[in-house]
Amino acid sequence: QVQLVESGGGLVQAGESLRLSCAASGSILSINAMGWYRQAPGKQRELVATITITSGGSTNYADSVKGRFTISRDNAKNAVYLQMNSLKPEDTGVYYCNAFGYRLHNSPFTSWGQGTQVTVSS
Repeated sequence: QVQLVESGGGLVQAGESLRLSCAASGSILSINAMGWYRQAPGKQRELVATITITSGGSTNYADSVKGRFTISRDNAKNAVYLQMNSLKPEDTGVYYCNAFGYRLHNSPFTSWGQGTQVTVSS
């Protein structure tokens, strides 16, 4: 089992910042990539940002967050962070951490965190 634990959500006003954290634990051999997704009420879960872990730290962002959000990693801690600046009410939702890689004995895994609520008031 690989567990992901998120933290850092909360209620902020438009224009303010939040930083989300996610740490992976368990029988991990390697993590290929980690990322953040979000789900607003009544909408499907969508990609926010991803970062590769095993190959150079390449990043990918949703168009709606480019220039405002920054994803980063700490390989030693199996952790990923999402710095969110200039938050907008449309950024409101539950943010989920995701990771995929390999457990011990080379079995692949994909794991999700429990989600952390981000609410941005106008």
